Amino acid sequence: MTSQSQGISQLLQAEKRAKDKLEEAKKRKGKRLKQAKEEAMAEIDQYRMERDKELQLRQSQIMGSQSNISDEVEEQALEKIQELNRSYNKYMESVIQQLLSMVCDMKPEIHTNYRITN
Repeated sequence: MTSQSQGISQLLQAEKRAKDKLEEAKKRKGKRLKQAKEEAMAEIDQYRMERDKELQLRQSQIMGSQSNISDEVEEQALEKIQELNRSYNKYMESVIQQLLSMVCDMKPEIHTNYRITN
C-alpha cells in the first residue's frame, strides 16, 4: 500500500510540476506577445513619423512652388500695368490732339453721291 501511495504522490507531484511549467510557459508567452505588440507599435509610430515628414516636405515643396508662381504672376501683372501706364502717358497727348482736330477742324465738302438736279 505504501508503494501505491508513493506512486500516487509521485504522480501528483509530476502533475503539479507539469502544471507549474504550463503556467510559466503561458506567462512567458504573454510577456512575449506584449513585447511583440510594443515593438510593433514602436515600428508603426516610427514609420508614421517618417511618412509625415515626407508628406510635410512634399507639401512645402508644392506650396513653395505655388507661392513662387503666384509671386511671378503678380510681378508680371505689375510690369504690364506699368508698361500700359507709360504707353498711355506717351501717346495720350497726340491722340487727344488728333481727336480734337477731327472734331474741330471742319472742312465742308460735297458728298460724292450728291447730284445736282435742275
